[in-house]
Amino acid sequence: MSTLTRPLKLLSELLYDGSLTRKAYLNAVAVVLDYGAALIVGFLVTPLMVAGLGNYVYGLWQILNRMIGYLMPASGRPGFALKAMLANQQASTDYEQKRRYVGSAVFIWGLFLPVLAGLGGVVSWYVPFWLRVPEAHIWTARLTAALLAVNIIADAIASIPQVALQGENLGYKRMGLSAALVFLGGAYTWLALHLKTGIVGVTVALIASTLSTGLFYFWIIRSHLSWFGCSRPARRDIRTMLGLSGWFMLWNLTTTLLLASDVVTLGLLNSVAAVTDYTLTKYVPETLIGVIVIVIFGIAPGLGKIIGTGDYERAIRLRNEINIFIWLIATALGASILTWNRVFLGLWVGPGHFSGPIPNLLIVVLAMQLALIRSDGNIIDLTLRLSRKVLLGLLAVTVSIAAAVALVGGFKWGIVGLCLGTLAGRLILSVGYPAQIGRLLGIGFASQVRATLRPASATAVLFLAAAALERFLPASGWNGARGWALFLLSAAATGGLMLAASFFAGLNRGQRDSVVRRVRAILTASKA
Repeated sequence: MSTLTRPLKLLSELLYDGSLTRKAYLNAVAVVLDYGAALIVGFLVTPLMVAGLGNYVYGLWQILNRMIGYLMPASGRPGFALKAMLANQQASTDYEQKRRYVGSAVFIWGLFLPVLAGLGGVVSWYVPFWLRVPEAHIWTARLTAALLAVNIIADAIASIPQVALQGENLGYKRMGLSAALVFLGGAYTWLALHLKTGIVGVTVALIASTLSTGLFYFWIIRSHLSWFGCSRPARRDIRTMLGLSGWFMLWNLTTTLLLASDVVTLGLLNSVAAVTDYTLTKYVPETLIGVIVIVIFGIAPGLGKIIGTGDYERAIRLRNEINIFIWLIATALGASILTWNRVFLGLWVGPGHFSGPIPNLLIVVLAMQLALIRSDGNIIDLTLRLSRKVLLGLLAVTVSIAAAVALVGGFKWGIVGLCLGTLAGRLILSVGYPAQIGRLLGIGFASQVRATLRPASATAVLFLAAAALERFLPASGWNGARGWALFLLSAAATGGLMLAASFFAGLNRGQRDSVVRRVRAILTASKA
């Protein structure tokens, strides 16, 4: 075998996609590459933003981002409905029907465009008063908010090729290339900061990145999805997609409140400066554990095909495996973050931004809880039965916000109160979503509870041990290249030890064998 043939054969084996397991693996690799690129860009750009914008303006940017994010459901969220519909009907060869689904998504975008534009204008005008923005920043805040609303409008239509590719379980076809777009977006932001254009320039860079991504996916999908196009939808198609979009719209509102209400609540009831410290402290937990969420989103279309064909026994097995992987990786990462987050922040943005050991612990617990919630929520999406999920989500968000407002605004508990209030509301979903999946797939709720006892106990022990270990780490001496090298080696070693401890302490023999089998199936390209 020639020197050139050998690596080409190895590459061909790695990219083999002849089974659902391999497609899930390739989708996971693709999203990890993209997320890894985003991690690097965020790591490099965030300190520049804090230094270039200042603590107040950076905190203002974080709050505006989330407040305008509340408008996202007003786009109709046609992409979510399209992705779920295509994932559920992957086995269908009625390509004209699929093109009508795309046409329905475009129609829904146009239908909601005036609503989104109007709401964006109103919020942009009044947001400086709501946040008590100093007079010098009023028009900057208004223009930034308006541009963020424009970005939501652009993203709703530009993302249709991307969600169609993902819905057909072919998201891995953009592997590597889309990661380059993440770096391009980072370059746009760096240029805006370099030119000292403030948060208005940063927002323009965000819009440029959104449009570049949309054009890229349109080019990719023309090469890999021959049926893709936009046909005039029939009324029944519009009704079907509009009904599904309505539930996704409500769910997106729920998710937006679930993910963004913490920063807004803290900014309104505490201070903008507290938002800066809070968002920096939770950067690593949300970023690293967020990898798990996007991997699940990447492999979910394959599970959608299984659910769509009614193979619930196999769906239950795969859901159990997904939850095992989420718990295993989240526990190992969470314990490592609890140990090293303070040191990382000191190296990354300088001392004085760490919110404290108790907020750090609560933030990690919230990130892990959210990963499990979003995994089960995504599975419910694939069944196309969204009503109960959305109603539970709205109840959870209401409780979260009410509890956080009481603890932050009334009791003045700051970040700790914010985290406890959010945790209380999300417990509704931690119980409600597994119960709903149990009804849909035929899994007893009591058996699900029993299955969590050992992993939950292991997580508690490892998290408390990591939080205790953090207190013994020196506050100084982590400077320069030597400090970074020591930190990276120590954090990697901690992660490896925590992964091994989680694997053996939290999983029973059958679960460990399941993990090993799935990893072997990925590596050997065996049939799922």
